[in-house]
Amino acid sequence: MSDAVTGVEVTTADPGEVDTVADQWVELARSQREHGSHLRPETNRVRVRERFARYSARDELLVARPSASGADIVGFVSFRVRSNRYETDCKRGLVENLYVVPDWRNQEVGSELLAAAERRLHERGVDVVSLEAMASNASARQFYRRHGYEPHRVEFEKRLER
Repeated sequence: MSDAVTGVEVTTADPGEVDTVADQWVELARSQREHGSHLRPETNRVRVRERFARYSARDELLVARPSASGADIVGFVSFRVRSNRYETDCKRGLVENLYVVPDWRNQEVGSELLAAAERRLHERGVDVVSLEAMASNASARQFYRRHGYEPHRVEFEKRLER
């Protein structure tokens, strides 16, 4: 299934593209360290690659590539329907990762990836989509607000002295 957009094509990731997406996730995780993320990018690459392989098999991993060339992947989004332990009044979807390579940012690639993930989640009966952004990542928070996302929960953190 393809979601055609201006300048990029968004499609389900093929199993052979999972390594590229895992490499891009490492770049995403590395960039989030400056915003206070505790993830260790390289250490988690194998685990993330395995997770993305499962997401690809379930049609929950989308990639963007330039329409003209169809070559390199310039971004990705992973998402899933949330499974709740408790009964809720809505079916929730979760956008877990959204990444666009730096040279392709501010060209609507992220917007197209997010919109494609939202369409796929809607097709699966999702009523509400949630996602997370680092509190100090003002550009990510602004991006998501521009796309209609509002804070729902706030996570607090405190470092304990040893």
